[in-house]
Amino acid sequence: MNKKAYLTSRFAFHVPQACFWGFHACRNAQIGMIMKRAVYPGSFDPVTYGHLDVIKRAAEIFDVLIVSVLNNKVKTPLFSVEERVKILEEATKDIPNVQVDSFSGLLINYAAENNLHVAVRGLRAITDFEYELQIAQTNRLLSKGKLDTMFLTTSLEYAYLSSSSVKEIACFGGDISQCVPDFVADLIYEKYQIKR
Repeated sequence: MNKKAYLTSRFAFHVPQACFWGFHACRNAQIGMIMKRAVYPGSFDPVTYGHLDVIKRAAEIFDVLIVSVLNNKVKTPLFSVEERVKILEEATKDIPNVQVDSFSGLLINYAAENNLHVAVRGLRAITDFEYELQIAQTNRLLSKGKLDTMFLTTSLEYAYLSSSSVKEIACFGGDISQCVPDFVADLIYEKYQIKR
């Protein structure tokens, strides 16, 4: 088998010719390769099982997934940005290639500053797609083609979930155990001063 030598600043190593046709099948020969990175932006107020479903699946596709909390000054959130970051860090602690961050302003600026070229978005229904498609096309236009969007359809068991519905149920003392992790549910009830 023909082999090619690759030099780095410290050492040389050989990669079988076949690896040039299937990089993903040659995980041990990836030194020097560009890592696949993506951003999953959102308010995550609060994070739900639907969000976590998208995070877990996207983390299997990308080498690094940055879950970034949007500081939306138009909305009045239940949790502060700092609280949401901490909640997400706890909720994703078992997914090693997930990083949690936050940003303000336009996603395209955040992506450019962090050298990110793919945004991940979850879709629950056709109505989501119409809105998300418009945002995706706008981001691609404003970024001059440097930011693309990858859509993941939400798993059926979470298709009904939204952060707003979780908050509405919780504020009336309803059961949200099927919507969010237990520790998140406790924090939500605490915000609404509801004892369960």
